[in-house]
Amino acid sequence: MSSSNSPNKGTYWCSWFDAEFPAAAIDTNFFTHVYYAFLSLNENTFHLEIDAPTAVLLNNFTTTLHNKRPAVKTLFSIGGASQGTLIFSRMASNRESRRRFILSTIEVARKYAFDGVDLDWEFPETPDDMNNFGSLLDEWRAAVNNEANKTSRPKLLLVAATRYSPTIDWLNLTYPVDSINRNLDWLNAMCYDYHGSWDVSATGAPAALYDPNPNGNLSTSYGLQSWIGHGLAKEKLVMGLPLYAHTWQLRDEALTGIGAPAVGVGPGNEGTMSYVEVQNFNAQNNAIVVFDQQTVSTYSVAGRSWIGYDDVQSTRSKVAYARQQNLRGYFFWHVGCDQNWNISREASITWGP
Repeated sequence: MSSSNSPNKGTYWCSWFDAEFPAAAIDTNFFTHVYYAFLSLNENTFHLEIDAPTAVLLNNFTTTLHNKRPAVKTLFSIGGASQGTLIFSRMASNRESRRRFILSTIEVARKYAFDGVDLDWEFPETPDDMNNFGSLLDEWRAAVNNEANKTSRPKLLLVAATRYSPTIDWLNLTYPVDSINRNLDWLNAMCYDYHGSWDVSATGAPAALYDPNPNGNLSTSYGLQSWIGHGLAKEKLVMGLPLYAHTWQLRDEALTGIGAPAVGVGPGNEGTMSYVEVQNFNAQNNAIVVFDQQTVSTYSVAGRSWIGYDDVQSTRSKVAYARQQNLRGYFFWHVGCDQNWNISREASITWGP
């Protein structure tokens, strides 16, 4: 398998936006895989929790997207940032709880006709967590293979969403790359949120391809090359792209570049905006839009409002980079944030068939 003949063009769909952006609204011309976000674990049984409304959404999601032309592969994603790390740490800590979780994922995937499962554990925090993460993947792969052999059905896809790089430096931790290579079909590296509302002292490129600090490691190129350097097969590596922005309030309207002094978050919901909201804001406020070649990112400025994001141009450059590196593909978080499919279309065209 190689990225050249097996492109992976993914996107996440947020179930809580179903009323304003249903799965039926997804244009599958631009994607090969769509992820349902999110399912949660029961804190006692570690089974996936599926109430009646969720069951309806799951059925509709797979039925709709499998019947689209072109059809796409569907996966459900487990966890997410709001689920936190503790419940995953507990689940993965012993063989029996891992077994209950694994069997539940297979059962739900088959019941609702999904093609695969995506683990979004944000993030393992201890050496035991990382070791148990590896054990979980070993046992999960064995169970998936066994189920497929017994039922003569296609094997479920196994995927994980991780940090942008394999190391968590301040905790001196590294993901179990050998287990990932053995067991996952691919890995979704979340190459974004390098800068945001947690650091309001200066503006920053939220998903920079290159870190403007010569010794810095907050960049997509650093993360992807680090995964490769730690031995992850390139055909397992998928680059994450954001369809949203982080915003700041500038301290001085005359200082507007990346790294400019700031005093707080800017417009949007707690300092975040979807790409379509950014485009509307820019138009309504006559914002100055700047493409920053050093970081391969875009920012806009209107008065003291500063917005860092990816647009069509920066996305094109980043997708071309991933393609040139012979990676597996790319994914977006999340599908409802694009404007008229402009970024999704450009990414798909840039990567090619």
